[in-house]
Amino acid sequence: MAKAIITAAITGAVNTPTMSPYLPITPKQIIDEILAVHSAGGTVCHVHVRDPKTGHPVTDLDMFREIASTVKKRCDIILCLTTGGGAGMTSEERVKPIIALKPELGSLNAGSLNYGFFPIKEKFKDWKFEWEPAFLGMTEDFIFTNTFKGLRQYSEFFVKSDTKPELEVYDAGMINNIAYLISRGYLQKPVYIQFVMGVLGGITPSPQNLLFMIDYAKRLIGDFQFSVCATGRSQFEMCTQSLLLGGHVRVGLEDNLFLEKGVLAKSNAEQVTKIIRIARELGIEPATPADARKILGLKGLDKVGY
Repeated sequence: MAKAIITAAITGAVNTPTMSPYLPITPKQIIDEILAVHSAGGTVCHVHVRDPKTGHPVTDLDMFREIASTVKKRCDIILCLTTGGGAGMTSEERVKPIIALKPELGSLNAGSLNYGFFPIKEKFKDWKFEWEPAFLGMTEDFIFTNTFKGLRQYSEFFVKSDTKPELEVYDAGMINNIAYLISRGYLQKPVYIQFVMGVLGGITPSPQNLLFMIDYAKRLIGDFQFSVCATGRSQFEMCTQSLLLGGHVRVGLEDNLFLEKGVLAKSNAEQVTKIIRIARELGIEPATPADARKILGLKGLDKVGY
């Protein structure tokens, strides 16, 4: 039977506390969410951290270490630590979790783009924290920077840490960037690509666009595994298409705060349960962490730095 890696992006760095009371903020909340995802059948958790008092995205190694080491003692789920960080962070800040903790899997954004989530600001009038509207608004004039020099340096850090990069692809040109990095020896095939759809500044979510991206990657790269995530209402539609095409999926409160129209998800585990039900209707089982380590060629939990 076919198996699919089910990733949950636990909290991210875009959605803010005002948008949902269920968005995990503190290390304990994030740990509890990860353990619930594992119990629900999830395979991987993508991890950002936040200021536990305000919910502002941060890169705090002590919090990353606390979360990772606590989860490691409790279960065998795979942790994918972010190098995306949050808007305005430096490259040095963003890559710190990979260098220090040497996880099995880490996100590596495959190119620069206008990354705008400022329109969300129009949906709310009363804010829980003062930083939220300014944080959202600044992205009208924000470039998510991932230059070729940065991609080379990040790739070198991943090699030194023996961490598998999960290559975040927001638009078609980033596939060409990956092919370039492979040609120069900075990345090794088979690569693992996450097609990220629906970000303002990136490719829109549609069946036609996903088919194009997969076909383009096959022609340009050849040997790869892929997963799909999509923002907002398109999350489950695009994840279902990924399953139909033999791919893996990412759900979670980083990408979408809802379980269905008008119904906030109370946890990441609720979304994981829903996509696993859909997968099983299609004859696809969720991959266990052990399955995923074989599929992606990961080094194993005994070789991480936490």
